[in-house]
Amino acid sequence: MGTDVGKQRTEAGQQVGELLTTAKRALGLSVAFLARMDGTTQTLEVVESSIPFVFREGVTQRQDTTFCQAIMDGKLPPVIPDVTAYPEAMKLPAARIPRIRSYVSVPVVLSDGSLYGTFCAAGLTSDRGLTKRDKSLMDVLARAASVVIEPEVREQARRRDIEGRLLPLMSEGGPQVVLQPIVDLASGERVGAEALSRFPREWNLPPDVCFEQAHSIGQGDDLELLALERAAEHLRGVNGYVAMNVSPGTLLRPDTAALFARLPLERVLLELSEHDQVADYDALKAALAPLRAAGMRLAIDDVGAGFSSLRHIVLTAPDVIKLDRSLIDGVTNDHVLATLVRSLVEFAHASGARVVAEGIENGTDAATLLGLSVDYGQGWHFGRPGPAEDLPDRVPPAGNLLVPG
Repeated sequence: MGTDVGKQRTEAGQQVGELLTTAKRALGLSVAFLARMDGTTQTLEVVESSIPFVFREGVTQRQDTTFCQAIMDGKLPPVIPDVTAYPEAMKLPAARIPRIRSYVSVPVVLSDGSLYGTFCAAGLTSDRGLTKRDKSLMDVLARAASVVIEPEVREQARRRDIEGRLLPLMSEGGPQVVLQPIVDLASGERVGAEALSRFPREWNLPPDVCFEQAHSIGQGDDLELLALERAAEHLRGVNGYVAMNVSPGTLLRPDTAALFARLPLERVLLELSEHDQVADYDALKAALAPLRAAGMRLAIDDVGAGFSSLRHIVLTAPDVIKLDRSLIDGVTNDHVLATLVRSLVEFAHASGARVVAEGIENGTDAATLLGLSVDYGQGWHFGRPGPAEDLPDRVPPAGNLLVPG
């Protein structure tokens, strides 16, 4: 919340500083501060002081030796006009250095009832004018401080949770990568497989959320690169192409380019999600150009999920368009979906691109999609994601159940 000496305060720290200034001026004391209490250590997080060389942000002290802890334990009152009148207070280090002689402390409690720390004011001289009314003012200011700091506290806790799960996984090489077959709908022949990341089951989170969380703490590119490394390992053990997912930002990294330089790019289909924003299409195309010249093909993933990024297709001229499962499930019995799929297929073919339908779960939909001129299919109907050795070389062709269209 506050910062070490010489560093800038956060926005929340600035707001807390204003509350502390109000307390210091209203009580006429030398210093006001917000202290973080973690159970063992008191840290002065935000300090407003007339004597900054004595009270500094970032200073720590054993929590059990502080005025704040003694007050919370009921050994001292929350308002102390004259420290010398309390033998228990005079035993504490702060009564000697910096020789505190007046003190007010109230708890800072978050919305879930947990204790964050204390909101305090202190003076180097006794102040018999301090009263319960001053405690009431401090209570009000402490509640305001808790509202200010809670979003940052929650964000820090969220980051710790993600880091605690993610960083050990990354140190071990990243997520497990499994393969799901992609088949020619007309022949049933497997033409490739998509590499899909799988995270520990106990996380109970889908892969896209795991990657999103990683990006939110600045680890997303590194996590994606680890997943690409593991996906590339499958090229040695399977035939056909391997489809690998990457976000535009990760693609622009030099270490990503270095990885691709080691691969047989004619067997790589690189998938860019329709959902991922592209800040600079010129930079994206510049990064893709040498890879595509070396034989790599480009796919736009999740097409139809929102249509917000058809711009991806227009500006990158992909080799493959992957239709989102939201367009595929139930297409046999939904005229609107069938019409939309047909239109996208016509657009893709006119652009020189092939079409993969994702999320095919039954043979009837597979046959319908073949009737709509979709080239390839992917989904549980053809095989669930799993190890490379479980990939089928061929499945029954969708034409066996062709539905007149």
